[in-house]
Amino acid sequence: MAAGKEIRGKIKSVENTKKITKAMEMVAASKMRKAQDRMRAARPYADKIRSLAANLSTATPEYKHPFMHHHDDVKLAGFIVVTTDKGLCGGLNTNVLRAVTARLKELEAEGVKAEAVAIGNRFRVKAVMLAGEGGAGVAAVKTHGGIADLSAKTAQRVVTTGCGQGSMFGDLLTDLDGLSLPAAQWPQEDLYAMVDAIRLQESTYKSAGSVHACALFHNGEMKLFVEDVGRHNAIDTIAGWMWMHGIHPDQAPIHAPWAFYTTGRLTSEMVLKAAQMQVPVVVSRSGITQMGFEMAQRLGLCTVGRATHKRFLCYTAPQVLQWQPELAHTPVKRATA
Repeated sequence: MAAGKEIRGKIKSVENTKKITKAMEMVAASKMRKAQDRMRAARPYADKIRSLAANLSTATPEYKHPFMHHHDDVKLAGFIVVTTDKGLCGGLNTNVLRAVTARLKELEAEGVKAEAVAIGNRFRVKAVMLAGEGGAGVAAVKTHGGIADLSAKTAQRVVTTGCGQGSMFGDLLTDLDGLSLPAAQWPQEDLYAMVDAIRLQESTYKSAGSVHACALFHNGEMKLFVEDVGRHNAIDTIAGWMWMHGIHPDQAPIHAPWAFYTTGRLTSEMVLKAAQMQVPVVVSRSGITQMGFEMAQRLGLCTVGRATHKRFLCYTAPQVLQWQPELAHTPVKRATA
């Protein structure tokens, strides 16, 4: 009976996912038609500009634009990297960034520094400076200077866990000892309030079960809720939101720490990202991997799994939880929908 019920649940989940993807397909097709119409309307203008530029280039052969000059003693190279604003475009962004990375390696071997200007929301960087107060969607990126053995570090590819099988280059664990989390005492009532808020939250995850959900909490209150096909995308969105709003969890009072919730497993990558965000508490409705457990122990990060209603398992750093045994016999403080 249990197996039959589980199969029916899976069938319903697939049917709900099919409805979502069908709607996405229709929206994408509509946007594609509009984009094609705009492209066709702009084509005569582009042809005229191209013809005009060609005539101007032959009209004054003695003039040569500085960008067209060949330099033998290049000290600095520039890149304009164009990526998409949305996903669902196959390997386009991956291939573009792979080509840029390969060229950066070549320039590094030649002793040439590089700077890049990135256009598109999908270009993820470590150092980002928004161009213009209005948010023009343009980022100026500078590569880290003096990275020793860049070629050797990027030669090793590690396949990460998660939906779609991600990849990372280099050894991110080398900087693990340099991470320190803020001191925290998290009340047990805040944990119950978090679980209840997630229970009441309307989401695609509830209706289809085909996405991951992540949320950021402070003082038992949900500050941000994000859903995405991949849990890594969801936590990255939260990290960006915290940066844009100037939120610094390491400056929070010891009895009011920031906490992070995810519907996915507590993997080593999720633990590492939470630590880099300076969030000392991570909660999941799922379990924890062995590497995630070992990393959380090493960092002193409090990980809580299997959190439903008043039941949970505290895997690491139980001293962070401010235990309140009396809550086991009292109603949970309900969040408002």
